[in-house]
Amino acid sequence: MTDESRESTIVVPPEGIEPRRPRLLEQVHEAIRRRYFSRRTEEAHAHWIRRFIHFSGRRHPAVLGEAEVTAFLNHLAAERKVAASTHNQALSALLFLYKEVLGRELAWLDGLQRATRPPRLPVVLTHGEVERPLAELQGVRGLIASLLYGAGLRVMECLRLRVKDVGLGYRQILVRDGKGEKDRVTMMPDKLAAPLAAHLGRVKSLTRATSRRGLGR
Repeated sequence: MTDESRESTIVVPPEGIEPRRPRLLEQVHEAIRRRYFSRRTEEAHAHWIRRFIHFSGRRHPAVLGEAEVTAFLNHLAAERKVAASTHNQALSALLFLYKEVLGRELAWLDGLQRATRPPRLPVVLTHGEVERPLAELQGVRGLIASLLYGAGLRVMECLRLRVKDVGLGYRQILVRDGKGEKDRVTMMPDKLAAPLAAHLGRVKSLTRATSRRGLGR
């Protein structure tokens, strides 16, 4: 398409009619994507902003302020009893909304209750306790669960793995764009090398078969 044809397809609104202004959540998504935040962060921010709007009687955040934000966060801490990390996530979402989307700095939130929970020691499974559920999983699901445990991958990191990031010869896996948008290299357990190679072989055969049928894109 030439530049002239592109220009000819631009729809100009009639005089006196302004184009539709993006809705608040559309502005939130756009602001987050401009800063290359992760998809999970984008979903979490949108979730807490919606919760805040519903809690505040569906009023627009532009007409709300420090008092309403404090009331919502105190509700999460005192009544919903959310974890400290969840409370911080909600606070970050609202600070982002006001600063980056509405262009307004929130003053100090007086009377804000921070969610705190006493520290608990984690429950650590023995090797046998881990092996038993893994043995019940078969196929691709079993391979995914084994990689999560044996290679220390997060769920989305595992699902987004590409063939070129699996180093069978080096017994290592390259994780691209992980948490914090960082790359890292992690180990591959020896016992997973053969199942991974077999899985990649099946995928390669399937790709070739679909390509011969004109479906492999």
